[in-house]
Amino acid sequence: MSDLSFMEKLISGDKRTIARAITYVESEFSEAEDILKGAFTNTGKAYRIGITGPPGAGKSTLTNQLCKYLRSQDKKVGIIAVDPTSPFTGGALLGDRVRMAEIGNDEGVFIRSMATRGSLGGLSHKAVDCADILDAAGYDYVILETVGVGQSELDIAKAADTTIVVIVPESGDSVQAMKAGLMEIADLYVVNKSDRPGADQAVNALKTILMMKEHDADTWLPSILKAIATENKGIEEIYKAVGVHRNYLTEKKFFTIRRQKRYLSRVKKIVENKILHELWKAQDDTRLDKYLEKVITDGISPYQVADEIILNFMKKFSNR
Repeated sequence: MSDLSFMEKLISGDKRTIARAITYVESEFSEAEDILKGAFTNTGKAYRIGITGPPGAGKSTLTNQLCKYLRSQDKKVGIIAVDPTSPFTGGALLGDRVRMAEIGNDEGVFIRSMATRGSLGGLSHKAVDCADILDAAGYDYVILETVGVGQSELDIAKAADTTIVVIVPESGDSVQAMKAGLMEIADLYVVNKSDRPGADQAVNALKTILMMKEHDADTWLPSILKAIATENKGIEEIYKAVGVHRNYLTEKKFFTIRRQKRYLSRVKKIVENKILHELWKAQDDTRLDKYLEKVITDGISPYQVADEIILNFMKKFSNR
């Protein structure tokens, strides 16, 4: 980006510049890629915490309380709250920011709601880019709170250093917990609303499932904590458990490995998006109509048409 002062303001933590940068990235403006390239050289200092779980588990309340605790430790906190995409506008519903109004005016906190934009894993594919911006802007922790779709939250595991899965006592049935699709990604479990009946059964069910997993001396077995986020109970224990996991990653050299896997995943996704963009840019509407006509009138399989499109694109690309 030609305006060097913009990047300087971003790195200094200017909130208006951070907001602009995230808007550029979310909206895929032409400046976005240069911003991300400049920001990346200043990343690597923020610790990224993912918070996920089924709807109604109290993820936003827990995020709010954890943020307040981190601020009491004089840590700057960036929060990316991924809301369900509105089926009418495509925008985020902004529910998380309404619930987090209490911390929204803190100078050491930056909150951004983002829409999932069709990402089945609950995490907008732009959220990781925005985490880089907050990292470059000097935030000590970046919390990624995701839509709790209950089945496929793998992208949060790829984006975070520590992933917290929040459940409620009613999830105590071990079969139900396994169906939730969250067992493989958790570094830490929190049974929230633990003043309700069934909290101990939920903890025991999780312990049983975890002990059934293959593990050795180097395997991380997630901690299981109880909390009542609305009453600020269990938050300090969660913070300490995150610290224990962070130390484990560092001591076992897994921290670097985890981040390398994250970078590899991102490179693949960026390449895929760029190729798709170029492929469809090369197809004019007239040609696509002809392909569609072949499917409808000539009975040619859509797979055959897809092969033709790819083959023609590769020929055009190789002739450059």
